[in-house]
Amino acid sequence: MTIEAKVIAHSAHKGCPDLITLQLRYPRFIHAELMTHRAFSRNASSSRAVPVERMIADVENDIAMPVEWGKNQPGMQARSEMDIEDALWARVVWGEAAKDAIKHAKRLNALGTHKQIVNRIMEPFSHISVVVTATDWGNFFELRCHDDADPTMRALAFAMRNAIADSSAGDFDRFCQWHLPYIGGEEVTRYSVDELKAMSVARCARVSYLRHDGTYTTADADVALAAKLAEARHMSPFEHQARPTPGERHANLNGWQSQRSLMDKELWIETCLLGSA
Repeated sequence: MTIEAKVIAHSAHKGCPDLITLQLRYPRFIHAELMTHRAFSRNASSSRAVPVERMIADVENDIAMPVEWGKNQPGMQARSEMDIEDALWARVVWGEAAKDAIKHAKRLNALGTHKQIVNRIMEPFSHISVVVTATDWGNFFELRCHDDADPTMRALAFAMRNAIADSSAGDFDRFCQWHLPYIGGEEVTRYSVDELKAMSVARCARVSYLRHDGTYTTADADVALAAKLAEARHMSPFEHQARPTPGERHANLNGWQSQRSLMDKELWIETCLLGSA
């Protein structure tokens, strides 16, 4: 079972809180808890897009499990763990459930069922990759590093806190005064700012430099995907690229304005002008 957190972009500007983007991997069964925190901009890998064979292999090689096996009692918190022998049997039963899910997924796949249906069966035993961008982390860590938090969620929160504590801001000026997750330093000299922002959007949408089939994408393909997302108004991947605005708050970001905020403002102005025409 995997819980990972790494900083992929860390920007600092005078008069603004640091803006930090993390890439996470954790059991999908705690994803709903992360989604409750509205201070976060986030995108996640979708089981609707992952080939069934790849999803099966991921579950077989790395079954998502709880980090602790709590003993049943009233209330939301277990407070105490099962004894060693019972906990071992609980792991066995959980693993058997995962094997059953894989077996039924293979049967559905053989019938020609679309992956967006087949993969749902394996979600309780799978991991999810997530990109998270924020300026305000305090409330999340206060709640999720607490003893009352779900142990698996708490393990993720500690991993995130440690990753941030070990991180320092990069050369923000080198990136044209924009926070651009998934953009490498060498790309800054080869592409325009607009191209870099679009490339970052596409990679945030996928939570990876890679396509869902595991192959590397190209800059042209990334720019095309960003345009397609904008046209369809799939706007969440545009929340991770941001410019500093000291003393101002835009949506969930303090001291920074995301590309989405700029686009929404432009759309609002355009709509008002059309309405007054």
